[in-house]
Parts: sequence; structure tokens; C-alpha cells
Amino acid sequence: MQLEIRPDPAEVGRARRWARSRLAGSGIGADEPLAEILILLVSELVTNAVVHTGCPAVLRLSLPDAEEESATVRLEVADRSGRAPVPRCADGDETGGRGLALVDGLADRWGWSPEGAGKSIWCELDRCAQSREGAETYRVGAVAYEGLAFEAV
Repeated sequence: MQLEIRPDPAEVGRARRWARSRLAGSGIGADEPLAEILILLVSELVTNAVVHTGCPAVLRLSLPDAEEESATVRLEVADRSGRAPVPRCADGDETGGRGLALVDGLADRWGWSPEGAGKSIWCELDRCAQSREGAETYRVGAVAYEGLAFEAV
């Protein structure tokens, strides 16, 4: 599945809505922590592409089938800029500069690679198998959360 992104900040909201609509048939409930993390990662990677490149981009989302209990969700944003992503150290008062740090902290894996004349930045989230008594376990970076509910703000 993919979505064409124009170099317009309004596209970030459209990308989040598109990703949410794709979750329905994947077996990942909109209220699951994995869904919240995925939407935050979509927001960060699409924002980076729109703000830092000024080029059109493509958002790609690979979701597991609804019956898969253990699977990997992959998110990619490809743009036409050949500039490598550069993580920044934002000061406490800065309103930006934390996007790649968030991606690094929330994704199980992430990276980037050249793609044509541009690049693709990707991240993956692992959805662990059902654990005891039906509670699901989610991995956020190196930490596993069992039956945890939280909201990404």
C-alpha cells in the first residue's frame, strides 16, 4: 500500500488518516499501542520528508494479515532528496529536531537507503504473539509491554 505525498505540511494529517484507515483490515485495532506508535512514526517520517526536502514523497505501509498473531509492520517514506537524514540534538526549548530520536526510540529497527535519485527512510515494529490469557505483548525498542495501554501525544 502506498500514498503519494505532496510537499505541503497539510499532507501530514492526510498521511495519518490514510494509515489509520489501513489498520482496520490488518488485525491491529485503532486503540492498540502498536497503532498509536505507528501513527506517531508516520507523522514523524512524513513531516521530515515534507519539511526538510520540499520534494514530493511516497508513504509505503506493509501491514500483517488480520490472522497473523506475530508479524512485523514496516513503514517507509521515499523522497526525491539525496540528502541523508541527520539526527539532531534539540535543546529543551526547541519545538523541532526530535523526529529521528523518536523514531529511534519507538521503532524496533530503522534506517535509510538510497532509492533512485533520492532515498527511503524506513522503520519496523514487531507485533509479538499472544501471551498468557489473551493479553498482547508489544515491543517498543528493546522494551516489551504486556497489556499496556497508553496514548502517544
